[in-house]
Amino acid sequence: MPDFERMYYRLFNRVTDAIEQLQEAQKEAENYFIENSDRPPLQIAQTAPEREPSDSENI
Repeated sequence: MPDFERMYYRLFNRVTDAIEQLQEAQKEAENYFIENSDRPPLQIAQTAPEREPSDSENI
């Protein structure tokens, strides 16, 4: 009979390793882009918070 617990843990560990490798590759790509970009960094503009419409606006 297959050892399902062992199979599960092996799969879990391999998937976790793959995710960590992808995250590291993403960080490296982002750092490379930041270090080699001749454009200024983007700035996020603040917006006014959304508000609930009043009863008179629902008509």
